[in-house]
Order: sequence, then structure tokens, then C-alpha cells
Amino acid sequence: MVIGATGQIGRVAVDVLARDGWEVTALSRGGGRDGDWPGEVRTARVDRADDAALAAAVGDGCDVLVDVVAFGPEHARQLTALAGRVGSAVVLSTVSVYEDDEGRTFDTQEEPDGFPAYPVPLTEDQRTIAPGDTSYSTRKAALERELLAASDALPTTLLRAGAVHGPHCRTPRELYFVKRNLDGRGRRVLAYGGESRFHPAGVHNIAELVRLAAARPGTRVLNAVDPDAPTVAEIAAAVDAVMGADNETVLVDGPPSAPGVGDTPWSVPHPVVCDMTAAGRELGYRAVTRYADRLPETIAWIERRLAEGDWRAAYPKMVASYGDLFDYAAEDAWLAGRRA
Repeated sequence: MVIGATGQIGRVAVDVLARDGWEVTALSRGGGRDGDWPGEVRTARVDRADDAALAAAVGDGCDVLVDVVAFGPEHARQLTALAGRVGSAVVLSTVSVYEDDEGRTFDTQEEPDGFPAYPVPLTEDQRTIAPGDTSYSTRKAALERELLAASDALPTTLLRAGAVHGPHCRTPRELYFVKRNLDGRGRRVLAYGGESRFHPAGVHNIAELVRLAAARPGTRVLNAVDPDAPTVAEIAAAVDAVMGADNETVLVDGPPSAPGVGDTPWSVPHPVVCDMTAAGRELGYRAVTRYADRLPETIAWIERRLAEGDWRAAYPKMVASYGDLFDYAAEDAWLAGRRA
């Protein structure tokens, strides 16, 4: 059974599991199905916030419960309450649960020198943020803590995903470069010398980890990222190559020189690059794709969404997370001042 089956990760996980021979029931609030799924995939309309409805959907039980939309300790308790009827679980978490050796986390990044300086590469042994209910990261940490504490009753694989990319994403970082190209912006500014790296995680690689974990029940915590971690300048060039664009890149050492100038969804002062050795050791995992390989379908999806209207309406979560990503007036003013 897959909870959140029609979301970005869920729809690929359902497809991969079904083609691997599992009898899959796809649970979602709308009860819909993806056109690419094999016909034998069953669907059910279930709001995961309704404990009774989820318990009824699980019924007499299932071998594996995959949860891609668990976000807090209440969801952990919801899953562990089903332990007697579920063989094992695979649950999506996030790399934002990590804190660095100085206690800096994604939650402190807005403070002076607050962005975490993680070791490179970042392994699953790195310490994590204290669980709580104050942020996305602390709630994910609480989710992990409760599931790991109940591992005797419900063996659980936790997958800490990086910057998820692919079609159906509600916060596609690639939007930053795709829209600029569609708007005919011939020049871009990149802070931190264009060297920022925030490890991407393709939905197909995450689904492969889900597939392997489903077949190997156990309790483990694994990073879930792509085999490569390109810099923001490399990502920009890759988007240009797909779209046939030719842009000049202006590199700025250090942080953005002015609000709205040089700051992208990947722009971080220290690299976030994860190690995937444990996944290979624990599950025999090997990546099924690389970032650039899936970029054309990601860009095509974004272009279709933008064709429907204003980017703010298409991606409201991007506005909430990043504000105005396309302050061209501020950028033009800064570039004019730099030329002067």
C-alpha cells in the first residue's frame, strides 16, 4: 500500500512496485490513478489525516506500507498503531533533519553565519536536529524518532531525500532558470561563484530505493539522493542546453550582492552533498538515472504549467518559500551599477 500515491514521488513508486510484481493499492485523497500505472493497480480514496479511514483501508493488513507524505510524530503514531497488520514500512524523510557539528541547521540559515557547514560527503551518522513541532525539519526528526523507537513492532526504512526533482513537483527549483529563459533573460547572476551544491534527488532514484527496501524489510536510515551533485552553474548550463538557450553568467563571490540578485533556490554558502554508500551496502542500491538525464521531462512539465498562467498561481509554495524569484528590475539596476 502506498500513502500519497498521486503525489510526485508516490506515483513513480506505485508504478515501480507494480512492475516489480507487487500487488499495489494506491491511497490518495482523490482516489485517482496515473495513466502510466499498470491496469492491475488498485486505488482507494483515503485522507491520511483520518486514522479510522486509513485503518479501514489497510484492513486485514499488507506486507509493506509506503508513506511518502508523513510529516510529524502524529503520522508515526498512526503507522505504529497498524504494526500488527503491517509487515514493514518505508517512509520518506529529509536531509534537513541533519545539523552540523556546531548545531546549525536549515532552521538557522537566516541567521548570520547560520547555514550549516556539513562534512562532505554527509553520511547518515551525522547528528540530527532535536525533534519538535516548530518546523518542517523538527517535525520530520520527531517522525523519525518515534518510528525508530517502535522498530521492534514495525521495521521501518527511513529515506532522507535531498532536493527532489521531476514532474509534478510543487516546488521545482528548475523553475528559476526555465522561466528566465522563457522570458528572454540573456544574463544571470549567481552568488557564491556559482559553486553552490544542494544535492538533488530524482523521483526515479527514490522509487528504486523504495523498491529495494520493500523487498528487504528492516530498520535503517538511508540518504536518498542522485549519484551526482552538480553546482548551480552546472544546473543552469544543463537547463540552457535542453532549452536551446545561450546566456551570459555573471559570478559573484560570496552572498547575493543585493536582494533578489544572484540568489537561486540552490544558492547556499556551504555544500549539501550526501553519501550513498550505506544504501549500496544495505540494499544493493545502484542509481537508475542521473540528474541531467531526467531534466528534459522536468522542464517540459514546468513549461506546461507556466503556459496555464502566472507562475505564482502555478507554484504558490515557491512564492511562500522564496518570495519573488524574478525581480528583474532589481537585477537590471545592479547590473547597470556594476557596468558603471
